[in-house]
Amino acid sequence: MSNSIVVVETSKGAIHLELEDEKAPKTVANFLSYVDDKFYDGTIFHRVILGFMVQGGGFTPDMKQKKTKPTVQNESANGLQNLKGAVAMARTSEPHSASSQFFINGSNNHFLDKAQSGDGVGYCVFGNVTQGLEIVETIEKSKTGNKQGMSDVPVETVTIISIKRLQWDLIPRGRA
Repeated sequence: MSNSIVVVETSKGAIHLELEDEKAPKTVANFLSYVDDKFYDGTIFHRVILGFMVQGGGFTPDMKQKKTKPTVQNESANGLQNLKGAVAMARTSEPHSASSQFFINGSNNHFLDKAQSGDGVGYCVFGNVTQGLEIVETIEKSKTGNKQGMSDVPVETVTIISIKRLQWDLIPRGRA
């Protein structure tokens, strides 16, 4: 089975993600259901911390939180790590509370992995950046401030224009 590939088109450029379909099946299915519903289109990266991560997938540019589907079971025991460029689900202090929001690690954040997390659960990694890490780094360097009671919000809005699946039959391949 091949892993799913998506392209995150942002106002700063494109980020390609390879999703771990076999290692995080419930999480990937959940994420792709939001992609297929175009839920992410027009949302923003609403939390950005240099040297840590960029988080998005839940808020509109006017900081209104979008209504989400039911939460997904945390699959943090899948052996994947919160390394630079890894994509993981955001959640509250409740381990199985992830819904639509995700983050891209800006550095190696082992303290978010199941083995080293303070709550013994950690944050589920479900993919990796394969192209566009420089875009993530650009977003991560955004000047941030407080907006409508939230901190670490980019002063200049960083929009997720769309997230789309790449179709395998459209990817050029070498001849056999």
